[in-house]
Amino acid sequence: MIPGLSQRRRFSDLNEQEILALAISSEEDDARIYRSYAEQLRADYPDSAQVFEAMAREEDGHRRRLIETHRARFGEVIPLLRREHVAGYYARRPVWLMSNLGIERIREEAEMMERDAHDFYLRAAGRATDAATRKLLGDLAAAEAGHETVADRLIATHVDAAAAEKESRTAHRQFVLTWVQPGLAGLMDGSVSTLAPIFATAFATQDTGTTFLVGLAASVGAGISMGFTEAASDDGAISGRGSPLKRGIASGVMTAVGGLGHALPYLIPHFWTATGIAMAVVFCELWAIAWIQKKYMDTPFFRAAFQVVLGGALVFAAGVLIGSG
Repeated sequence: MIPGLSQRRRFSDLNEQEILALAISSEEDDARIYRSYAEQLRADYPDSAQVFEAMAREEDGHRRRLIETHRARFGEVIPLLRREHVAGYYARRPVWLMSNLGIERIREEAEMMERDAHDFYLRAAGRATDAATRKLLGDLAAAEAGHETVADRLIATHVDAAAAEKESRTAHRQFVLTWVQPGLAGLMDGSVSTLAPIFATAFATQDTGTTFLVGLAASVGAGISMGFTEAASDDGAISGRGSPLKRGIASGVMTAVGGLGHALPYLIPHFWTATGIAMAVVFCELWAIAWIQKKYMDTPFFRAAFQVVLGGALVFAAGVLIGSG
């Protein structure tokens, strides 16, 4: 036992029956997680869902072998021992935290699960004194180490080139809808809409400190407003645009970044130096927006550049005229 944490056991304190019980419960949990992944992916990635179903069946086979060994050595009653009962034992990420992650992230999580299980079986085999139990645990360690190969084989069986390409397009589309589109809208709003108040203040006061404070307030306020608007406008259930939280974060953060880009130069005390740098930053922001539109939205670069540069120039001119008048 660990002093002060008596409800948790050290791995080194477990006997062989408890190690087998822990392995059995872990295999049950992993199979359940793989089936949850399969269910989550079934609608959009049916071929990859079959891969996780097959991996769950592999874990079921491991569990049955462990139960047979426990029955032969210790009888029918298996002690209740789970991961959370053992200090320092590897934890699994809750499935609900993975519900909005992409297919590649889920595959990476599965690979990490297999590595964790491999390390556990190696430690467990080192503790076992019974030859048959030690052999079983060593075999399971080798099986977990080989699961990446198994996964590759299952993918080759269930996910052909056409299906893989389709899944890749679906994942790319989801990435664009969840992250790129809201982020781009935020960057455009932050970069363009804050031009007028920042440069109007700059030319009206020619005070860099005041201009920075106005720019900071405008950027942060716009970021909060855009973030909440994006998150509240659509829960993603019908549109398929993904998690409103992710979209809200993308939109809010990029809105604030877009405004702060040309507000931060006004930390420089010399007015014309700060203004020159701010103008250069605005130019870079607008061309970055055009590049993102071309890369992710398939908008011709020069058309995108013309649109954002024209819009930005009009807002910039309005700010300068108001501030100078």
